[in-house]
Amino acid sequence: MTIRVVLADDQALLRSAFKVLVDSDPGMEAVGEASDGAEALETVRRLHPDVVLMDIRMPGCDGLAATRAITADPRLQDVKVVILTTFEVDEYVAQALRAGASGFIGKGAEPEELLAAIRTAADGDALLSPAATRGLIATFLAQSGPYGESTAAAGEEEDGAASAADALDALTGREREVLTLVGGGLNNDEIGERLSVSPLTVKTHVNRTMSKLGARDRAQLVVAAYENGLVRPGG
Repeated sequence: MTIRVVLADDQALLRSAFKVLVDSDPGMEAVGEASDGAEALETVRRLHPDVVLMDIRMPGCDGLAATRAITADPRLQDVKVVILTTFEVDEYVAQALRAGASGFIGKGAEPEELLAAIRTAADGDALLSPAATRGLIATFLAQSGPYGESTAAAGEEEDGAASAADALDALTGREREVLTLVGGGLNNDEIGERLSVSPLTVKTHVNRTMSKLGARDRAQLVVAAYENGLVRPGG
């Protein structure tokens, strides 16, 4: 099945390069382009792609706002957003993940890395496994309040945090254990080996945990694990 991709970046040259790369893979097709967040949202609603490569820094409606709008639309719940970032450290990355993005990748990544990221997102996995990425996410989550707000504004989200804690209490001991390992960047095979269960059993626990926490995908489970202290920066 062909993975349909929308490219959102305000630089036409980069969009053209990404399109050539995506179309070079027989299992993918670049079906649309957008130069800002508003156009990206309209394009995604019209074409309903599998994956969106979304630049954050765009004029007008930026990629973060567009990501929030896409992930908040129940009609687009199966659309995955991969954030494109120029800088290895981007203060908006954690906000994008909280907004429902499946992960992020640098614009300077090797071509095969970008194609692999698209496949990973389309399969429903999070682009958060490398240790450096986990460390980056941990740093920003530690410095931010719920949903990417600064610690100064975090108090305004206390009700939301309480709701998250209540949801966490609804998890079984094994589900909490799986959530911790997901937050640590382990995949299903690795978790299964750690817990001496099959990857299929792990997948069942992951899906139930996502349902109980209202998580869109595996990336948001990583965020939840950090926000609830199950995984700590540098841990």
